[in-house]
Amino acid sequence: MQTQTHQRPIAQIGEHVGIELGTKLVKDYFDAYPEQAYGHVIGRAIMDKILAQPGCEGVVIYPALNENGKKTLVYAGIDAKGKAIVKIPIVNTDGVIHFEDGIIADRAIPSGGDEEGVDPVEPEIIPEW
Repeated sequence: MQTQTHQRPIAQIGEHVGIELGTKLVKDYFDAYPEQAYGHVIGRAIMDKILAQPGCEGVVIYPALNENGKKTLVYAGIDAKGKAIVKIPIVNTDGVIHFEDGIIADRAIPSGGDEEGVDPVEPEIIPEW
């Protein structure tokens, strides 16, 4: 007998948890891992570009280290199967298909203003941050 699993569509993953639970989840994590008590800010412009890619149903976010060894995030659009969008098919006016690179992004700003010349971004969820 074959077992079927029902997976929620990629575009439907995530939900609003509210300020109380959101605050508790973040505080519990930061209490457990104080050395990792930081966040990142990602701007709307790049998120809009990622989400506007053909077939994009969501975003995957990976922890990473930048060229200077500082913690950052790398993020990319994903399709309905959860696969990163790394190439986008484009049809030229003469009907020839070629591929352009999908958007693989970085340069989020740590919420503590961890980079030179970057003003700190004050998170609003937990005042102690």
